[in-house]
Amino acid sequence: MSQKLVDRNPDLLRLRDEGYAVDVHDGYLVVSDIPYVDAQRKVRRGVLVSELTLLGDRTQPPSTHVIRFSGDFPCTNDGVPIEAIRNQSQRQQLAPGLFVDHAFSSKPKTGAYKDYHEKIRTYAGILAGYAQAIEPSASPLFTRPLMDTEDNGVFQYLDTASSRAGISLLSRKLTASKVAIVGLGGTGSYVLDLMAKVPVREIHLFDGDKLFQHNAFRAPGAPSAEDLQKGMLKVDYLRSIYSRMHRGIIAHPHFLGQADLHMMQTMDFVFICMDSGPVKRILIEALHATEKPFIDVGMGVELADDVLTGIARVTTSVTGHRNHVWDCISCADNAADNIYSRNIQIAEMNALNAALAVIQWKKLCGFYFDPKPCFNTTYVISTNKLLGDEGKSDDVAA
Repeated sequence: MSQKLVDRNPDLLRLRDEGYAVDVHDGYLVVSDIPYVDAQRKVRRGVLVSELTLLGDRTQPPSTHVIRFSGDFPCTNDGVPIEAIRNQSQRQQLAPGLFVDHAFSSKPKTGAYKDYHEKIRTYAGILAGYAQAIEPSASPLFTRPLMDTEDNGVFQYLDTASSRAGISLLSRKLTASKVAIVGLGGTGSYVLDLMAKVPVREIHLFDGDKLFQHNAFRAPGAPSAEDLQKGMLKVDYLRSIYSRMHRGIIAHPHFLGQADLHMMQTMDFVFICMDSGPVKRILIEALHATEKPFIDVGMGVELADDVLTGIARVTTSVTGHRNHVWDCISCADNAADNIYSRNIQIAEMNALNAALAVIQWKKLCGFYFDPKPCFNTTYVISTNKLLGDEGKSDDVAA
């Protein structure tokens, strides 16, 4: 599909955003999944095919009001052929893999269609109207995902959410080539869930843990009992799920070690979602040494007097703002005091922690308005307050 062609033309973009399965095939505008009624009064699906008049990569008003159709000749809901629109019926091959069976003619009162949105909507409305008289749920809008077949596309199917909201150009600010997520526990897995919906080229996952039953209750999605019984590593399981949507998920099925520090130098951004400990300190020092931006997340929830209390923290480190990091992030050896084993993790807190981290990353990318950047953010359960610390730049004495 020529996704760029659709993005550049309001009439084609409008069709796609309304839910039509729009494609461009060898210079033809192809709209699939159009419901119609056959001679046996059964609702079927056909394909509308129109010439596509372009000036460079910009659509012009359609050169003809005639449109072609692939499928049986459509009928009314009584099974009577719609002769009023018949132009000709003959099987033709228009391009490799593109065949049509009929041509329809329905000239608008103005004598010509102003654009392809009007043309397609008119013919789809005629056919679908009779189909809906038999099957009210019959719709010419998406009945299947609209696939992204561009060679450079990062998604398995088109991101119609951004175009529908009118933020496609804004979303292009998020196309960093490589992002790493170190640690795929509760918060890290939610970071992946959110980042899989972003057009970054590659998302690298680092974790050596297996997918255990307790993970299912503090991570996105719903693993089956069969999934848990397979003894899969988290990164392999999560890659298998999110690769259904994003093509660039790369799993590294081991805990981060010295050998991985060189790979960190190739990343454009790193989300640190791992437990506190010496390895975290080594990673942060390596990222500082190579001037790599990163976000570290942390959460502390404890049981106190039969209720839960605690905080979620997001700490950002970028060039010019790194001095605050060691005041905010603990790298204590949890194996020594066993703090982590007492730390309670609840799905909604993990999700909130991840959401705050990804929002902060998008602010750094210029996606969200951020007049006063904060480099350490905490959410406090007891006060229900979100606190942001602007911090001091590295050239200001502490």
